[in-house]
Amino acid sequence: MAKASTTAPRLKALYSDTYVKELQAELNLSNVHQVPRLEKIVVSVGTGKKNDDKRHLEAVRNTVTKITGQKPVDRLAKKSIAGFKIRAGMGNPVGISVTLRDARMYEFLDRLVNIALPRVRDFHGVGVKFDKGGNYNLGITEQSIFPELTFEETQLLHGLQVTFAIDSEEPAHSRALLEKFGMPFEKEGGKR
Repeated sequence: MAKASTTAPRLKALYSDTYVKELQAELNLSNVHQVPRLEKIVVSVGTGKKNDDKRHLEAVRNTVTKITGQKPVDRLAKKSIAGFKIRAGMGNPVGISVTLRDARMYEFLDRLVNIALPRVRDFHGVGVKFDKGGNYNLGITEQSIFPELTFEETQLLHGLQVTFAIDSEEPAHSRALLEKFGMPFEKEGGKR
């Protein structure tokens, strides 16, 4: 088994050494504990109509494992929906997900912002819509933007959802945090 790295990820070190002080000044926060911070990143993939296809499910598991560096967890249906032929808690998973925290979270964010997103064709930035709690969701239409994957692993295309759980007082503070990390938000009035 490989030995864990003793150095902190680049973005984590930047956050604690530089970004906390900068954000506290920029957002006029009186207490350092009011500064927004990234709590976790959840990467999830829904299996859709192919939840019976074992080959598809295994391919999705492998790509998510390679992208995140962590084994995904199967998600079973919570509700029965007859139209989709889904029964609560029964059968095949309706999706898989990985929750990243601490070092793996910062390393994934660094690769996403600096390597994967710039590889998107005709990229004008990501949307700027945050939820009421200040969390941010980013939908990625195909996994081929991640350099960890080989050509063969990108033949079975699937999208993924990346959720940034941010501890902040308001969505504007969350956006300021993600901008510090280098998230390329689309320009006001620009198109996607």
